[in-house]
Amino acid sequence: MKFWRKAVLAMAALCALSAMPASAQTSAACPAGTLYLTIDTGWGREAEKIAEILRRRSIRATLFVAQEPTHRGDRSLDPTWAAFWRARAAEGHVFASHTDRHWYFRGDPAPGQVRYVARGGGGEVRLDQDAMCRELAAPIERLRAAAPQAVVLPLWRAPGGITTPNTLRLAEACGLRHQGWTKGGFLGDELNSDTHPNAALRDQALRNIRDGEVLVMHWGVRSRKDPYANVLEDVLAGLQAKGFCFAPLSAEGRR
Repeated sequence: MKFWRKAVLAMAALCALSAMPASAQTSAACPAGTLYLTIDTGWGREAEKIAEILRRRSIRATLFVAQEPTHRGDRSLDPTWAAFWRARAAEGHVFASHTDRHWYFRGDPAPGQVRYVARGGGGEVRLDQDAMCRELAAPIERLRAAAPQAVVLPLWRAPGGITTPNTLRLAEACGLRHQGWTKGGFLGDELNSDTHPNAALRDQALRNIRDGEVLVMHWGVRSRKDPYANVLEDVLAGLQAKGFCFAPLSAEGRR
């Protein structure tokens, strides 16, 4: 745990230096304000397409990584994804933990403990302080093996954004602050595309997003028939046309 805390401090210092140019953007360059795009691992099906859109729009994001199953039949932080993560690190994206197993926090059964439950009820454990730190550190260790140059923030995000009081306390003792997303920043890429078509999500984003929003999306969602990536460039281009700039999160995160 001491090693993890020292690593977090070093990561934070590096992140602060890398984020400085983005945070120093002038109001004249960003008349509508600054937005913070975050991307969770997800199914990965549209990952290359999304990455190309971000390159084309010159947008750097904050990438929350977990060891999730992907459309390839592997997992998102396996060596088979190493080149993908190295490329994102080289493009200036920054990273943070999204837990290793991507299970869900479902209550505080005792002081200093939290229930951690697999999707679909396929497993359950109780995490204490050390176990929580290991769960949050593991995806970053996997990322470091793939992309040693990656800038990692002292932040984390719970799967589904669902936390409990003990979850937050345990993570803070690991040196990590929880980072969710803002109400207007929910892009809806994990919703059913029949009931929430891309055109409606695009129009909603362009209508509702305001300065300072933390946006959330994924590198593809398995259950969505019409991938959100098909409308992503329209959303990002529209927001930039309105005068918004994009920046990675800082080490302190956003509230």
